[in-house]
Amino acid sequence: MGLRKAALVGAALVSAGFAMAATGASAQNEQFIPGLVYRTGAYAPNGIPFANGVADYYALINERDGGINGVKILYEECDTGYATDRGVECYERLKNKGPTGAAYVNPLSTGITFALTEKAPIDKIPLITMGYGRSESRDGSVFQWNFPLLGTYWSAADIIMQHIAKKEGGFDKLKGKKIVLVYHDSPYGKEPIALLEQRAKMHGFTFTPMPVTHPGVEQKATWLQIRQNRPDYVLLWGWGIMNSTSIKEAVAVGYPRDKMYGVWWSGAEPDVRPAEGGAKGYNAAMLQHGAGQFAIHGELKKHLYDKNKGSTKWEEVGEVLYNRGLVNAMLGVEAIRTAQKKFGNKPLTGEQVRWGIENLDLNEARIKELGLEGMLKPLKVSCSDHEGTREGRIQQWDGAKWNVVSDWYQSDDKVLKPMVDAAAKKYAEEKKLPVVDCSKQS
Repeated sequence: MGLRKAALVGAALVSAGFAMAATGASAQNEQFIPGLVYRTGAYAPNGIPFANGVADYYALINERDGGINGVKILYEECDTGYATDRGVECYERLKNKGPTGAAYVNPLSTGITFALTEKAPIDKIPLITMGYGRSESRDGSVFQWNFPLLGTYWSAADIIMQHIAKKEGGFDKLKGKKIVLVYHDSPYGKEPIALLEQRAKMHGFTFTPMPVTHPGVEQKATWLQIRQNRPDYVLLWGWGIMNSTSIKEAVAVGYPRDKMYGVWWSGAEPDVRPAEGGAKGYNAAMLQHGAGQFAIHGELKKHLYDKNKGSTKWEEVGEVLYNRGLVNAMLGVEAIRTAQKKFGNKPLTGEQVRWGIENLDLNEARIKELGLEGMLKPLKVSCSDHEGTREGRIQQWDGAKWNVVSDWYQSDDKVLKPMVDAAAKKYAEEKKLPVVDCSKQS
């Protein structure tokens, strides 16, 4: 989808409650939020439900509440096709829109996040990279404009390894095991390798990363190697059509699906349904929430879907990636609400919203007020911790639906923090960046 057509998608969303064409006085009281999405191409099956969740949450805030403390949300999508160059083009096109420019940007791609990380401090626009992006960017003393909220890929990989170790009887039981990572050959797919290499050194298992070329439909050679080597576990770091292709290939070579663990971007309905019964037993990490409907969905039905203002079919509301879109949009709205307490109930600049994200504090009571009780745990962001929380669970596909099959895990900071500190320090030295003293931030 080109930029012009993407703009038309955004315009179509006016009917869902977005003040797309406002001018004059009304435009001066709008908060502009761009949406980098992919509703077309190989990644669309996963991109569409996420984008629908985001669009519906913003529409709900406008329709039900009249905006964020009276400030209407002005939202416009641009389709990146999950391509970094198109993502940067969308960012440049949208960053100055609205009375105060973009409040924040969700790149929805680790590759685009890498490309925008150096632009964000110059443009003073924060990047919300919920569940993706650079793992070391949780260190806000260096990455002041990046916010990998809810969990980084190092957290995801560590949660999966803790679960596998628990099944085996402890990390010491992993010695001599063979663990393979089948990954999208991109910055996204490569991100967990450092953590898995570290865990392999610590516990004596053999770790083998196996790249798959974009978009991931050619994997036969990879899975023939897996059939030959018979690893004890296969971790999957795919996206879009790559995920369902991996599961189908596992079926073809007879690799047991209950020995497969996907990251939270490889654990949604579009990843397993194409494999039909073959996906039964497949596992995936959860970015806290899973599928299902909660109090927030009742609000969506009342204020949007009963008025034919929803962005998708009601049957799809509550699927994993739709819910993730809701959560992603909610975090941005709550960050703006937090910033308004300091700067006033008016459209805010990206720099002001950055302060709001860094001071975001969602406790259990607020999560319940938002209708998200049961979906999320509390989150508290700070200068030194731009991740905010690092907890997750494991879910398993039973052939018809996802079931939660584990307790909560928290990634082990005794392992992760030294890695974050070293990688962030190296980045700051290479880029000659100033490092903020977080003890002096408020």
